[in-house]
Amino acid sequence: MADDAAAPGARRPDLGTEEGRRKFIGILNSRLPKKRNIAQGLVRNERGEILLCELAYKKDWDLPGGVVDPSESPATCVRREISEELGVEWPVGQLRAVNWLPPYRGWDDAVLCLFDLGERPADVVAGMTLLAKEIKAVHWCPPEELGEHVAPYVARMLGSVLAAGPGTVYLEDGLPRA
Repeated sequence: MADDAAAPGARRPDLGTEEGRRKFIGILNSRLPKKRNIAQGLVRNERGEILLCELAYKKDWDLPGGVVDPSESPATCVRREISEELGVEWPVGQLRAVNWLPPYRGWDDAVLCLFDLGERPADVVAGMTLLAKEIKAVHWCPPEELGEHVAPYVARMLGSVLAAGPGTVYLEDGLPRA
């Protein structure tokens, strides 16, 4: 960072002191790009269907989860979101995918972390308490019908994750990096 990037007449913080380092980090935090982080969960039932949320605020259905709050880990976000929006307390399992998302429908690019939330019986949805301002309904969807309900990048991501099998994959726009 150049000295002329600071306010006119201001001196660069003294990086030899803790106070100076903190001021410099504050300057960087105010100027560096901020990337949106999203955390979602993959839940399957005994038939291999995937749990999707019919959202109150957009046409496409989506996986449970949401935007990671400041100072919140992605795994904590998934646990919080499913508790708030579905009324369930499930452990967050293995990271299944890190998916970079390019700008989409007015949103800037983002990084999505997809976690495994395990297999649940199909009737678990009957016991959910949905947050009506966010979730209209939940549905079990066969993998071959995902494209009819979710945004294209979600369908690509889930296709890549399911094809990869166990473990974690790195994706860009839902596809393995070439």
